[in-house]
Amino acid sequence: MRAYNAIICAIVLCSGSSFAGQSEASVLQQDAGASVTAPADAENVRAEIRSLEAILSKVPDRSALLFLLARRYAHLGELQKALALLKECMALDAGFVPDPSNSPSLRPLELNSEFRDLLAQSRRRYSPVHKAHVAFTVPAKDLFPEGLAVDASNGLFYMGSMHRKKVIKFTLTGGVSDYVRQDLYDLSPIGGIHVDPVDHSVWAATDAGAKKRPELLHFDTQGKLLERYASPGTMPHDLNDLVLRGTREIFTTDTEGHHVYRFDRLSHTFAEMKFWRPVFYPNGITLSRDCDLLFVADMLGVIRVDLRTNESADVDPRAHNTLSGIDGLYWHKNELLGVQYGTGEYRVMRWKLSPDGRKVIASETLEYDTDLVSDPTTGAILGDQFYFITNTGIYNLEDDKIVDPAKLEPVHIAVVSLK
Repeated sequence: MRAYNAIICAIVLCSGSSFAGQSEASVLQQDAGASVTAPADAENVRAEIRSLEAILSKVPDRSALLFLLARRYAHLGELQKALALLKECMALDAGFVPDPSNSPSLRPLELNSEFRDLLAQSRRRYSPVHKAHVAFTVPAKDLFPEGLAVDASNGLFYMGSMHRKKVIKFTLTGGVSDYVRQDLYDLSPIGGIHVDPVDHSVWAATDAGAKKRPELLHFDTQGKLLERYASPGTMPHDLNDLVLRGTREIFTTDTEGHHVYRFDRLSHTFAEMKFWRPVFYPNGITLSRDCDLLFVADMLGVIRVDLRTNESADVDPRAHNTLSGIDGLYWHKNELLGVQYGTGEYRVMRWKLSPDGRKVIASETLEYDTDLVSDPTTGAILGDQFYFITNTGIYNLEDDKIVDPAKLEPVHIAVVSLK
């Protein structure tokens, strides 16, 4: 479940490198001159910008759209435009922090005093929140995990590894072991994981990986591979997160390809879902308790889909709130829980919904600006406790190679009460 910033890190870094050593004035004048070399993906980025601007007046979370537009304009080197969009976004006070360490496309703006003031103001506005604590530690340091799931019937957790391309299992009382061993089935990097409550088997989604082969995988309770299905589409694309609906359907997000698919478990076919607007880097996905409502998270918020009628609309976050960029997304007692990265800094959130699931009526920050959200991705609910991975270390892995071995550390699983 790679967060958006990790997905596009290689793209956006190229836009920042040409500004090193330049003065504040020269940097902000770049978009008015012809001295900046356009990034290789400029045509695609401009097409994305056009799509975003076409729905600017229609999306309820205007701040999320402004923040994404600012980063895309900054990527193109149009820094005055990016700064103006950031100012408009910050004025809405929805929780965004334009931190260049988490949004690399904003790094060229670090020389600008107005941008530095915006960043300082936002950091003063949002104080740390610490409600979680470490519940379990996985000793292995080179897993680079993404997906986490739990079998509620026995408390057995499953966690995938992007680097080792395997799945481990553990309980909170101790004992970590391989559920699916490395190299056993020639797997791609493991992303989202979900336990089937009917037969306790496990489904997983994979990144494309070096072999450009994103798949849905199905394992029995002993870790034996039962089924594998390659996703449709052309590169770049990957299968990120997934959720099961009964014994017939699986819904999965394709973050890089900007798709959401419905997979039919009987016919073994993928069908692309259509929503009221385009999706931009879809990631987290979950179902209401009765399985009638599907919730899909992307960079602009959360789309609510009534699976009985196929009606779709964005969940309204209301003023001073945002549902932008949620990695792990979960349903709990008419609330959405989310491990959120789209605000520019990581946080763990809960949003209470209206009875029809159309709008947020209350929100609560569960963890923010602490060591327990240094690089989180996903979690799992067990009873009234939410467990989440605190330190995936994903920024220390590039092209499946460890960047700095000295930064490797055991994986911590934190827990926060939902009572």
